[in-house]
Amino acid sequence: MVIAVIVGILVFVGLVAALVAVLVLRSRHDEQAGTRVGTQSAHSKTISTVGVSANGGGARVTSSESTSGKTSENVHSRFVAMGVLAAGVFGSLAVRLFDMQVLESQSYRTAADQNAYTTVYTPAPRGYIYDADGIAIVKNRSALTVLADADVIDNHDVMMRLSAVLGIPYNIIRQRVQDTSLGAQSQRIISSDARLRDVAFIQEHSDAFSGISVEQRATRTYPYGALAAHVVGYTGSVSETELANIPSNRNVELGDIVGKSGLESQYDNLLAGEHGERKVVADSSGAVVSIESETLPTRGSDIYLTIKAPVQYVAESALAELIAPNGVIGTGTGVAGAVVAMDVTDGSILTMASYPTYSPATFTGGISQDTWDLYSTASSYYPLLNRAIQGTYPAASTYKAFTGMAGLKYGFADTSRTWTCTGSWDGFGSGDVQKCWKEGGHGTIGFREAIVQSCDTVFYEIAKSFFYAGTSQGGTISDTALQEEIAKFGFGQQTGVDLTGEEAGRIPTPAWKAQYWADVPTEAVWRGGDMTNLVIGQGDVLVTPLQMAVAYGGIATGNLMKPHLLKEVRNANSPDKTAVSVSGEVVATPDVSADNLATVRDALHGVGSASSTITAAFTAQGLDVDDLACKTGTGEVSGKDDYAWFACYMPYDDPKYVVAVMIEQGGGGAAVASPVAAKVMGALFQNASGQLTDVGSVAGSNGQSVAYSGSSSSRSD
Repeated sequence: MVIAVIVGILVFVGLVAALVAVLVLRSRHDEQAGTRVGTQSAHSKTISTVGVSANGGGARVTSSESTSGKTSENVHSRFVAMGVLAAGVFGSLAVRLFDMQVLESQSYRTAADQNAYTTVYTPAPRGYIYDADGIAIVKNRSALTVLADADVIDNHDVMMRLSAVLGIPYNIIRQRVQDTSLGAQSQRIISSDARLRDVAFIQEHSDAFSGISVEQRATRTYPYGALAAHVVGYTGSVSETELANIPSNRNVELGDIVGKSGLESQYDNLLAGEHGERKVVADSSGAVVSIESETLPTRGSDIYLTIKAPVQYVAESALAELIAPNGVIGTGTGVAGAVVAMDVTDGSILTMASYPTYSPATFTGGISQDTWDLYSTASSYYPLLNRAIQGTYPAASTYKAFTGMAGLKYGFADTSRTWTCTGSWDGFGSGDVQKCWKEGGHGTIGFREAIVQSCDTVFYEIAKSFFYAGTSQGGTISDTALQEEIAKFGFGQQTGVDLTGEEAGRIPTPAWKAQYWADVPTEAVWRGGDMTNLVIGQGDVLVTPLQMAVAYGGIATGNLMKPHLLKEVRNANSPDKTAVSVSGEVVATPDVSADNLATVRDALHGVGSASSTITAAFTAQGLDVDDLACKTGTGEVSGKDDYAWFACYMPYDDPKYVVAVMIEQGGGGAAVASPVAAKVMGALFQNASGQLTDVGSVAGSNGQSVAYSGSSSSRSD
């Protein structure tokens, strides 16, 4: 750069010097010419008057010597100036040529090489996804990919032959050859999963398919169909919008396959491998002349999940058999559902199932618009929705474990007090009578039995006490004291699970209601009825199945664990070595007294043995109900059948597993959700002992449904 500046200055100085020289020579020449002209003028006058009358008569004689001399000198001056100017121009060109050929030759040579050489990237195979014990849930398979050079666009015959052999319309072939999204010199993908017989024909008649080549490239395959589909997610070609948001430490090219949802998206940077590179020489028209060098792509890292594939299969099969026994939603019990099973000691998610589900293979090579539309309709019940983390539902009576603990803390309940349940309650004297789920009432009942029998009346009384103790009613505690106790167990906030799209749910408060009903002031007022709905998990309460599992794990151990799906990461080239491992993380220890926690645990311990339905369900799986702590729930949703809930943990004395089940429009929690939870809990223990190792294939949703008519007409727990 410095040399170029110096050369530029020298050229400028040379031009200025040339111009000055011209001006000096011109000035000297004019002085000499003036002297000569003066002498010649006197002489001319003498000659011109000879034989000529004084009054101007006769012919005028002019001096040819004077005129000729002046013209000659002017021409000479101009030639000198032109010569100097030409010397300056050619001098500057010579200097510049020296600069380009000698001083800056290396930089120009480098630029020329860069124009001639182009790097074309080859996609890398993605890493595998395994369950906790090494069962491959997502793998790769080799797909025959037909590629075309860019100049095939000028060969009509080759494109016509490709169309005939591959069965792809000619105009589609032409569009794909014209596609430059992967780079001007990159090969165009004509068919990403060609049939072997078609490829064989092309290779056998290579002379007729000039510019066409075939490569084996990796594409995603799913050995067990839709198993854990919402967990692993699906992949697709990166879009321009996604490309603009790729982190700086990632090398992603248009056309690359990236994770679109689930763990494929969450851990895309780990699963994605390193591109292969092909350095090619291109001519001035951009056509590839030769391949100079090539490096093969490197497969991405393999990730191992906390999911237990055999247990996952049991959970998904149980949901499908319950909701759509013949593959059609509406022919069974409920219309959708979710199951979450977690290890309470470290937060490992052992099962996360959502129904209806979908097959990730549907997205391989791009999903059709018809299928996308099918998955996005109410009649198909949205198979792409992961209800375990994205579905929000009324918590129903499963909430009573937490609101009951709040009542114990503030002295609005204790183990010695009793209440009378008649089946109807109007504690505010408003005339707006609220019902217990058991319309005939529970009679006189204590706190433990109120949880065991899920008596609403007792909890209405607890809510009433919280309402009148609030500062807005002249009391001394916070108006949101009840909500604050519930929030200690993670409700109303994301759990932090390593999946995108998690919902936070909702704990309704006076401030939330005022904002929600800001346009309807009469509805924006927080009333006692809001508290009584809240205390039994109804009304505006919303929770996710994962939140429920984490919260019940908190009751079981006293700690809230951060749920996680990633167990470890291994390099594909060194599968026996663990590069990254994930351990349990305690995110909170709820500030509750040991006595109150023990009281609630004891009440939950009594729920299973008090229900013949629950006892039968767990006994059928070889489980001892005396080792069970659980709670049922029946959520009410306007215009729909009741939602069935069941949350439990085992063993009671040394908790290991927690399971939460929710069935949309399934009816009662004990009758509908507990058998599913029992199957999953039984599978967990069987898998841990080595008795359950088989995994089957799960079918994705076909989108079919019929009108559903639930069986329950009122809450049953």
